[in-house]
Amino acid sequence: MTTQEPGWDLYRAFLAVLEEGSLSGGARSLGLTQPTVGRQIEALEQALGVKLFTRSQTGLAATDTALTLRPFAENLRATANALRRASADASASSHGTVRVTASDVVGVEVLPPILTALREQHPAIKIELVLSNRTQDLLQRDADIAVRMVQPSQAALIARRVGAIPLGLFAHRRYLDLCGMPASIADLKHHALIGFDQETNYIRTMQRRGLSLSREMFSLCTDNQLAQLAAIRAGYGIGMCQTALAKPNPDLLPVLPQAIAGELETWIVMHEDLRSSERCRHVFDALASGVSDYISRYLDDDA
Repeated sequence: MTTQEPGWDLYRAFLAVLEEGSLSGGARSLGLTQPTVGRQIEALEQALGVKLFTRSQTGLAATDTALTLRPFAENLRATANALRRASADASASSHGTVRVTASDVVGVEVLPPILTALREQHPAIKIELVLSNRTQDLLQRDADIAVRMVQPSQAALIARRVGAIPLGLFAHRRYLDLCGMPASIADLKHHALIGFDQETNYIRTMQRRGLSLSREMFSLCTDNQLAQLAAIRAGYGIGMCQTALAKPNPDLLPVLPQAIAGELETWIVMHEDLRSSERCRHVFDALASGVSDYISRYLDDDA
């Protein structure tokens, strides 16, 4: 073990090899040669005095030590990315990159027209869009701005509530013509249901409200909301989706709307340190206004 502090390049190589599973894969992802990445891994192991990888039949296997170090290296990468994005403010505050995270269904179905309008007003702002149902850590700068379905509790975050997105059970007309419309919650057990693979806090909340759905009841299990929505649209069965996404399609009909309904509290969130960033303010305001309009259009049409 050396006394010299390892540089970020060594940790970057470590993460690339860890994620790709091989020196060659890590080198490709970084745009470097395999020998260069190999030397960086060896240098990091020497500096830390630990073994990070062992060779296996399928490539390089991470040691327990490597897996322990992974989240800390990911934090370093997030900080380095945040530094890179923040440095753009020095030359032009309305220019540069803003990293936005949202759930997959919101990112695909809701945000594109909002981001298009933003680009037309601020063409110098580049958007990095991360679609994930995992709650990105804004405190660690995994992203600059998030569209979240839960109110953040951290004091260092700026959060604006933009409304509540209504949810309901829907099915395609073709499925209902074939299998019939359920008359009660009890009837759902006789139908092909589309649902989650892993329980979430929101699902547990809905269960406490009386929607006693469990994974064993589903004919199709997936945590990908886009896959659930696509299955509903294809006529696979009955599933939960945002009412505003079902409403424009006359072939998607509500199922038990009086008995089963929910909503997603929706927030636009960013770190308070980005308050002075003009481009982050532009994106934050555009998302808040756009998502609020998306929710309001459904409520106005439903009134």
